[in-house]
Amino acid sequence: MRRAVVIGATGQIGRPAVNALARDGWEVTAASYGGGRDETWPAGVRAVRLDREDGRALAEVVGDGCDVLVDIIAYGTAHARQLTSLADRVGSAVVVSSVSVYVDGKGRGFDTQDQPDGFPQYPAPMPETQPTVAPGEATYSTRKVALERELLAAGDRLPSTLLRAGAVHGPYCRSPRELYFVKRNLDGRGRRVLAYGGESRFHPSSVHNIAEMVRLSAARPGSRVLNACDAEAPTVAEIAEAIDAVMGVENETVLVDGPPPAPRVGETPWSVPHSVIVDMSAAERELGYRPVVGYADSLPETVAWIERRLARRDWREVYPKMVQAYGGLFDYAAEDAWFGG
Repeated sequence: MRRAVVIGATGQIGRPAVNALARDGWEVTAASYGGGRDETWPAGVRAVRLDREDGRALAEVVGDGCDVLVDIIAYGTAHARQLTSLADRVGSAVVVSSVSVYVDGKGRGFDTQDQPDGFPQYPAPMPETQPTVAPGEATYSTRKVALERELLAAGDRLPSTLLRAGAVHGPYCRSPRELYFVKRNLDGRGRRVLAYGGESRFHPSSVHNIAEMVRLSAARPGSRVLNACDAEAPTVAEIAEAIDAVMGVENETVLVDGPPPAPRVGETPWSVPHSVIVDMSAAERELGYRPVVGYADSLPETVAWIERRLARRDWREVYPKMVQAYGGLFDYAAEDAWFGG
């Protein structure tokens, strides 16, 4: 039986990735910091504890060897070298990266988005050949590039598929963008403002579609980089309407041309001045990839998960990473003031 080891197995991507591999006939060792297991995993999945920073512990988990090593939570050169040090015991690797590595023709990327005129203008759809930031250890994006470069350079010893995910969505997400519309609906906000005419697109990546790409990549080892997103990239207005439909509510949408009209008014986690849409043709061509779920169809479980997490709790306590990333998402007073009421 083919053997797989998954690092970061109890995270949002790891859970469905373990499931996809196990149900495809792999013998899976699911490694995570807590050593837990998901209730949906087949009984044969072996769950183990692993400190991601402990290279010796990882080597012990890999043991005599595995056919594929899946790493959901790798960043930077050190993690890459940790993986390549096991090349003599590992058939291939599948490692999750990010579309945040890309830069546009002027060198702008996600690391410059807070600067004046710093948000990138990417081609749409954007292929894997688009330039990236320089590798380094300073930011999330530079660390992902450092990881990619190190693994690709060792491709003759450890063939590695790097999956560049977009706006990841699904249960167990620690910073779910869908929270923005779910909480507003729970709070009874019947009117919303959307900047940029509600046309912003930030290509989403379902955890289930990423898991499918992990499964396909494991079965077709290679040294390559692939975008890992859904088939469609809905606008922020379409996302809002889709979440409304799941929750059975109706809202008035006020569209504003251009940037947010006032601080914390019309801003959402998808609101960007230039859309981010990637090309998925390489994954289709090289892996035979077809998404297993569409964005709207995936929403019921995501919305239900967020609602359960929010029950009788402060959203800032439940989702501290959202506070760090987006600050005051729900400044209703500022919104009401802008409306003049």
